[in-house]
Amino acid sequence: MFTDINPKLPMRNKAITRDYYLNELGFEEYGNADFEGYLMVQKDSIQIHFFEFKELDPKENYGQVYIRTDDIDRLYQSLLDKKTSIHPNGHLEIKPWGQKEFALLDPDNNLLTFGQSM
Repeated sequence: MFTDINPKLPMRNKAITRDYYLNELGFEEYGNADFEGYLMVQKDSIQIHFFEFKELDPKENYGQVYIRTDDIDRLYQSLLDKKTSIHPNGHLEIKPWGQKEFALLDPDNNLLTFGQSM
């Protein structure tokens, strides 16, 4: 039976992606080997995987991940404190569907939406 889901998103530059997720978002690199063109990061109980796509046009990237959290206010404030760029249309708010959410765009325009049930 299913136990986890680990999304795979495109990246143009592994070093830039690694820096963003580790230093901006507080993830850790996952795995004991450094594979060329592939990156795995983990924070708490989630993992995100990235595959190299050097020709990716960020304006045409529709990669998206929805990440649930149990302390969205603290997470949001920690990112503001680091001056992490919040999506212009993704500031923290309660949505009509009962989730408190905010969103970021990573260096390759993958949309990361964070949400907590209200």
